[in-house]
Amino acid sequence: MSKESVVRGVPGVRRAHDAPPILDVELITLFPDIFDSFLRTSLLGKAVEAGIVRITRTNPRDFARGRHRQVDDSCYGGGPGMVLRPEPLAAAIETVQGERGRAHRVLLAPSGRLFDQATAFAFARRGRLMLICGRYEGVDERIADLFADDIVSIGDYVLAGGELAAAVIIEAVARLVPGVLGCEASTVDESFSAGRLEYPQWTRPPEFLGRSVPEVLRSGNHAEVATWRRLESLRRTVARRPDLLLRCPLSEDEQALLEGRKPKRRRKPSGPDGPDGPR
Repeated sequence: MSKESVVRGVPGVRRAHDAPPILDVELITLFPDIFDSFLRTSLLGKAVEAGIVRITRTNPRDFARGRHRQVDDSCYGGGPGMVLRPEPLAAAIETVQGERGRAHRVLLAPSGRLFDQATAFAFARRGRLMLICGRYEGVDERIADLFADDIVSIGDYVLAGGELAAAVIIEAVARLVPGVLGCEASTVDESFSAGRLEYPQWTRPPEFLGRSVPEVLRSGNHAEVATWRRLESLRRTVARRPDLLLRCPLSEDEQALLEGRKPKRRRKPSGPDGPDGPR
């Protein structure tokens, strides 16, 4: 009934043979094969092979009754589309928890709260997740009421099912797990980590189709590079995602930087250990 994607032994990754995964994700999905290539590819695939991340897929259809193993039915009150029945989903969830323990259960639905970088960090800290993928017109509300610890959406649009949303969440969360990225610092300066978009990036060649890499990035002056990147991050955020400033307003230093002013120097408080006191 369950399909585990666990292969150990990636060169360069040192982990005990029987070490548990750092991130353990249970997927409840009617279409487990959708994830095949996704879980074998790139850094996530290497993390799965190394046992840092484990993804286990369970199909609710395996728990459906009747000759046709029907998992959906028409909705009470009328209306188009079919709704996923609660019994197969509940049985799948309870079986997984009985076999491998409790997980933070997340129902993926357009009506959920918006998934963001802060949520990705929170999920990464939990270590064990269960992502419940909806399909068709939706999931019987009793699953949300009785079995979901959280209801999450990846955006203000509707997909045919929760599988692609689950892939987005897995990728966003897994890359925060130690050992998944080649450079752990990659998750620090990127977009949304501090409520700001990431600064623009350049690489070789220094000139391309008449466009040159900014001189400051080739200067070797790390302090100037850091200031320039911070300014470009702020400019990009203001221009493209002003909504982020509602949640994380500009600080006095950021406002000064945008206006071309030098940030105010903060004076240490006076006192026995301050600038006016003895050393």
